[in-house]
Amino acid sequence: MKKDLMEILACPVCKGDLQLEVTEEDEKEVITGTLKCTKCSQIYPIKDSIPNLLPPDLRN
Repeated sequence: MKKDLMEILACPVCKGDLQLEVTEEDEKEVITGTLKCTKCSQIYPIKDSIPNLLPPDLRN
């Protein structure tokens, strides 16, 4: 996931701001980490550079 996306991403549940927590990154993008909503505290995983922004009840 490119860090520039943080400017346009919002929590799909409450539309709150997301806080990026990076576990692994390279010079171009975030490889693994999480996006945490500052409003409702939902956590969305980033795996293989892809953020999973499905609401928690729809994830496998």
